[in-house]
Amino acid sequence: MKTLLHGGTVVSGKSARRADVLLDGEKIAAVGRLGAAETRGAETVDVSGCLLFPGFIDAHTHFDLDVANTTTADDFDSGTRAAVRGGTTTVIDFACPEKGETLAHGLRLWHEKADGRCWCDYGFHMTIDDWNAGIERELDDMFAAGITSFKMYLTDPAMLLPDRALYEALSALRARGGVCGFHCENAGVIDAKIAELKAAGMADKVFAHPLARPDYLEAEAVARILRIAQAADAPVILVHTTNRESLAEIEAARRRGQTVYVETCPQYLLLDDSAYYAPDWAEAAKYVCAPPLRKKADADALWRALRRGDVQTVSTDHCAFTPEQKAMGRGDFTKIPGGLPGVETRGELVYTGGVARRMSLSLLCRALSENPAKLYGLYPRKGALAAGSDADIVVYDPEADRVLHGAELASRAGYTPFEGFETSGSIRSVYLRGALAVDRGAVVGGRNGQYLARERCAL
Repeated sequence: MKTLLHGGTVVSGKSARRADVLLDGEKIAAVGRLGAAETRGAETVDVSGCLLFPGFIDAHTHFDLDVANTTTADDFDSGTRAAVRGGTTTVIDFACPEKGETLAHGLRLWHEKADGRCWCDYGFHMTIDDWNAGIERELDDMFAAGITSFKMYLTDPAMLLPDRALYEALSALRARGGVCGFHCENAGVIDAKIAELKAAGMADKVFAHPLARPDYLEAEAVARILRIAQAADAPVILVHTTNRESLAEIEAARRRGQTVYVETCPQYLLLDDSAYYAPDWAEAAKYVCAPPLRKKADADALWRALRRGDVQTVSTDHCAFTPEQKAMGRGDFTKIPGGLPGVETRGELVYTGGVARRMSLSLLCRALSENPAKLYGLYPRKGALAAGSDADIVVYDPEADRVLHGAELASRAGYTPFEGFETSGSIRSVYLRGALAVDRGAVVGGRNGQYLARERCAL
C-alpha cells in the first residue's frame, strides 16, 4: 500500500524544504516534487503546514528494570507505547546482567522482556559490570547479535569496575569497532558525603540528594574515564551529561584529539535543582534522578553546547517510578528510587526549547534522530527521510500548542516532571515503518515493534 504525505516541510540534518514523501509498504519510496505517475494509487494525506521529521530515536531507556528494591513502572509494553505516542519510533534499552552472569544471559532476559510487547522498534545496549576472559570472549557473540554499544558505570558498587578492567574492556571494544557509554559520578566520595549528610540529621531531606552528588564529582569521573579512554585509544559516550564542569573536561579531551560523544536529557536542559527544595516532600521526591538536576547556568551551557554540536544527542534516561514507589525513600533520601519519566515528552520539549533559542530545525533533527541513528549503527535505515529508509515519520504541527499533564500521558508513572509546561506545537501523527501508529494523540497501531540488530558507529 502506498501513502503520499503531501504539502509538508521535510526536515533533515542538513536542510528543511517543502517536499512530498511517498511511502510504499514499510519503506520510503521517494522524497521531493513527485509526479502523477510516481504517486498513482497512493492514498494522499494532506500535511500542509506541518514539519516531517525522521522518527525520533531514544537511545537511553530503562524498561522493566529491577532496581532499588522495586521495578520500574514502565515495562516494554507501556514504555514503548508512551514512546511512539511521543514520536519515538526506536528505543535502545539496556540489557543488564548482574555480576557473575553472562552477557548471553542478559541478552536472553531482555529479549524475553521485550519481544512481542513493543509498540515501536527496539534494540539493546549491553551493560558490562563484570570483566574476565569469559566476558571478553562473549563480545564477538554480542556483535553477531547486533549489539555494538555497551555501558559501564563509575557509580554503583554492584556495577563498578576497577580501572584496569575499564581499560581492558575499552581496549577490547576498540579492537572490535564497538563504543561504550559511561555513567560518570564518583561512587566513593558520594558514599562518604551521604554518610556526612545523614550524620548531620538530613536523611529525611530530599535536597540532600543533590548535595551528595555535586557537579564536580561528575566532572571528576568524566576526566578520569577520558584519561583511561586516552590510554586505550578508544572512543567513549558520556551519557546524561549535566553541567559546565563536565563540558570543560570534554572540551579538553577533544583538544587532545580524543573522540568523545555526548548525550544530555530534557530534564538537564529545562529543569534545575530548585525542584528538590519544594516544601512538599512527595513533590520534591519526584525529581530524584542520578546525576541530579543542576543549576540554570548548567542548563544554559548545555543548550550552547548543543547549538555548537558539542552535544550530539538528546535522550531521556527514562526510568519511571510512581509517586508511591518514590515514597519508599521517605525518611531516607538514598532509598528514593532514582529516575524520571520522559520518553513520551522528549520531542515536544526539545523542539519547544530549541525554537525558543532560535535553533535550526536541522539541528533538532540531528539531536533527536540523525545523530543517534549514526552513533548507534542504524543509519540510514533510521534517522533519515530518504528513499530506501524505513518509513518512520513524525508529523509535527508547529501551531498546535498544548499543555503537558501527567494524567494524560501513557506512562504508568502517573506524573510528568514537566507538569503544566506549554509546548510550541505538538505531534499530529506518527508512522512506524509505513503504518499509521499515532493519529492526533491516539495510539492506533499495535505491538508491531521489531528488534533491530545494529551495525557499528558511523557518526
